[in-house]
Amino acid sequence: MTIVVVENDRTRALAIVDALKDADDCEVIVIGSDSGLARKIAAHDPDVVLIDVHDPSRDKIEELTLASGPLDRPVAMFVPNAASALSRAAVEAGVSAYVVDGMAPERLRPILEVAIARFQVMRQMRAELEQTRRALEERKIIDRAKGLLMKSRGIGEDEAYALLRKTAMDQNRRLADVAQALITAAELLA
Repeated sequence: MTIVVVENDRTRALAIVDALKDADDCEVIVIGSDSGLARKIAAHDPDVVLIDVHDPSRDKIEELTLASGPLDRPVAMFVPNAASALSRAAVEAGVSAYVVDGMAPERLRPILEVAIARFQVMRQMRAELEQTRRALEERKIIDRAKGLLMKSRGIGEDEAYALLRKTAMDQNRRLADVAQALITAAELLA
């Protein structure tokens, strides 16, 4: 596992690296500056990003979060004190773990495990949501194509669906693709 640690303080960075290397077989890369963070993180393509934020503000948290690619990998953010508005902003930006009281080396392993688990759950939920959206769009297309067939041929809904399905099977195409082709053809002929 490759872990990028964003930490400006060299002494703390070394303690964090030691804690992570003792806990598991992983490669730890330290980035000591926030400038060009997105580019630096992308260059390493890590599995996890840990960010220690010393002076949190809403803009700073959003900037760091977006730079770390929260949709691509788990991101754990460590802040020195609690501020509910900031925690909400971090979660909305996609942070997998928002930890108050800074990045203490002895707490890293369990926090890392939770961040990874939460990221995987959120990734699965995003995939299911996208699949549901796609299915709904396809359903709308199929319903529209059925309506066109019902109107042009004077047939019922079941017959229109059966005709679409038979055409899809005969052409070895997806039902939604056949429906979309029918809609496109009807629009051209209208």
